[in-house]
Amino acid sequence: MFPTICSRLSRVVLSCGGQRTLSLLSSSGSSNWSKVVSDAEKIVGYPTSFMSLRCLLSDELSNVAMHVRKLVGTRHPLLNTARGFVYDSKNNLQMRGLVVLLLSKAAGPNQAASDLLAQDMVSGIYPSQRNLAEITELIHTAFLVHRGIVDLKELTVSDGSLKDMQFGNKMAVLGGDFLLANACTGLAQLDNTKVVELISSAIGDLVQGVYYENSSITEDNGLINGVNVAQWEEQTFLSHGALLAKSCQAAMELARHNVESQRVAYKYGKHLSLGHKLNSDLQPFMKSDVGEPTSFSFSAAPVVFHRQIVGQETWHQQLQQAKTLRNQVDYSKLLAAVKSEKGVSSAMDLCCYHSNKALEAIQAFPSSEARSALENIASAITKF
Repeated sequence: MFPTICSRLSRVVLSCGGQRTLSLLSSSGSSNWSKVVSDAEKIVGYPTSFMSLRCLLSDELSNVAMHVRKLVGTRHPLLNTARGFVYDSKNNLQMRGLVVLLLSKAAGPNQAASDLLAQDMVSGIYPSQRNLAEITELIHTAFLVHRGIVDLKELTVSDGSLKDMQFGNKMAVLGGDFLLANACTGLAQLDNTKVVELISSAIGDLVQGVYYENSSITEDNGLINGVNVAQWEEQTFLSHGALLAKSCQAAMELARHNVESQRVAYKYGKHLSLGHKLNSDLQPFMKSDVGEPTSFSFSAAPVVFHRQIVGQETWHQQLQQAKTLRNQVDYSKLLAAVKSEKGVSSAMDLCCYHSNKALEAIQAFPSSEARSALENIASAITKF
């Protein structure tokens, strides 16, 4: 099953051309968010930024990294993805693993499962739950790498030579598949059928989400074909939320917590990821500094809300008015158009809704330092 899913993910990204703008569960870059994450990492025992270190330092991936150096001087997105593994002050690539560990600690040991020894726990977390957090990050990282595949038909001279960009694509496929294979091996070693089913279905959701995202975009300057807010939310959950939600549920299953605990954990992961994606989509619309880049995705939540409010015909007119003499899009004009209506405020309201739902879910767990950290994370996504 797993090799099939790996190859399917690569084919979907390649056939759909991939997208250069990565809008994954990345932080807003605010000092408040950084502090929340830093404080939370101390609770689980070690910085989750090192969670994928064992795999990233393996001989096989080191060989891939040596080849990636050939891409220096090009604009292949694999370079930025690789840099982010080392350090990125504005993005926390290990966010999913951190949430899984915090939920594991917040739920605590299962007193009814006598064969799960409490003395095996480290910082209140079972070894299998730590392994799951690492597996979740490996899958997410593989997804990031695969999403860095470039549509060669859209290359410009400034991007780099066609040969170099083709080589970068091959490295993205190879590196992503390697990470997925390692994740699947670790998943099998957990020796829990339900957890295997949950995480493998999350990988399938990622594939489906990538397909939906790309198939909804036409070649006409990225126009979205009739995707409304409900469809946007469904597609976003598949590509950005399912992995976290199902990993949170799987963490409860590994500790043999009851169905209700699993449901609550799933709910927290789902609403947190959707709220965080909304926060990320809103960032370009919240910047007020002159000279700040105004480029944004046409599939961003404020744009989807705006298009639904003004209607498809008006949106097409605004898009035509924003085109330059070279048939390129003047994003500053579109930004002003979106901000003039209720698209931004509607997206902010939806972000607050998901934050509140995540906070509501986590109240089912007993009061603790870990639960407080999860509450802080859920609250931080509403800071714009």
